[in-house]
Amino acid sequence: QVYVVESGGGLAQSGGSLRLSCTFSGRITSIDFMGWYRQTPGKERELVATTTVGGTTNYANSVKGRFTISRDLMKDTLYLQMSSLKPNDTAVYYCNVHLYDDLDYWGQGTQVTVSS
Repeated sequence: QVYVVESGGGLAQSGGSLRLSCTFSGRITSIDFMGWYRQTPGKERELVATTTVGGTTNYANSVKGRFTISRDLMKDTLYLQMSSLKPNDTAVYYCNVHLYDDLDYWGQGTQVTVSS
């Protein structure tokens, strides 16, 4: 079992910045990779960015150059620094932890709203 808790969402203006945090606990030695996903009403959850424990990152094309994923393994925390925010970044953002045995754990989600 891995427990995942997000924080840091809120309201930002277009062009602004926000940083999301995700703390995780439990079977953390079994983590293969971690990531952020987002979802808007009526749409499927989509990948935003992922990082392996070793630090290899992957980004959705829509956020490349604007968002940065990072992790602090000493603090068991994952971050998503979001800059140059756009109204279509508005979504509920979810933190995901993927284990080596293919189990996935999700946080409860945090709302990000970007006003134009």
